[in-house]
Amino acid sequence: MASPHAGSCYRRHGRGQQVRPLLAPSGLADLRALVLAMAVPGGTGTVPLGGGPRGDDADRDPERERIAGLVALAQQGDAEAFGMVYDCYVDQIYRYLYYRVGSHALAEDLTSETFLRALRRIDSFTYTGKDIGAWFTTIARNLVTDHVKSSRFKLEVSTADMLDADRGDDGIEAQVIARLQNAVLLDAVRRLKPEQQECIVLRFLQGLNVAETAGVMGRTEGAVKQLQLRAVRALAKLLPEQSR
Repeated sequence: MASPHAGSCYRRHGRGQQVRPLLAPSGLADLRALVLAMAVPGGTGTVPLGGGPRGDDADRDPERERIAGLVALAQQGDAEAFGMVYDCYVDQIYRYLYYRVGSHALAEDLTSETFLRALRRIDSFTYTGKDIGAWFTTIARNLVTDHVKSSRFKLEVSTADMLDADRGDDGIEAQVIARLQNAVLLDAVRRLKPEQQECIVLRFLQGLNVAETAGVMGRTEGAVKQLQLRAVRALAKLLPEQSR
């Protein structure tokens, strides 16, 4: 199944190639809303814990159904179908790995290895309605653990790099304010306990829902919700008052 054609999609991350742009963290606004709600005196965080970039009980999703069809074809030996799945998730996995290791070159290498391992093991994947992106993330997470020989999570990427891509068509003043607010928030995330950091990154920077995060972290959904709640409470205390 690992034909030359299938393997070609991994060479996009090879050394000597232009560095892949780092996608902006799409869930920072949701995380900030949760933290601010918790920071209000007497506040309990009115934004649902199951919220974030993607709802946990989303209605029928045509895109997920398309991906499920492509995965089924890939499991039958269709290399082109796996290449299309790769195209859908490569940026997400690269972004996750870069947040974990803080190096473009290492993130590129680990991204390639993630999808090569996924290709070899595609027959072992069972579609249960969950996003296959969580499966890819689990593979990537295990690679990071193997690389550092430790299960401790470190958010090592620089704030400047994480926010470089976070530029829209708003006015310069609005962009500067948003970037400063996000920089302070990300600095606070760095000061969380390792497992709280990982929960926040998976939920709000990676965009996984509670069930997917639980699968990646090897915890129950209830444990992830409690971990997220503790992390948000800690962030509310860490976030400087003038930045709220």
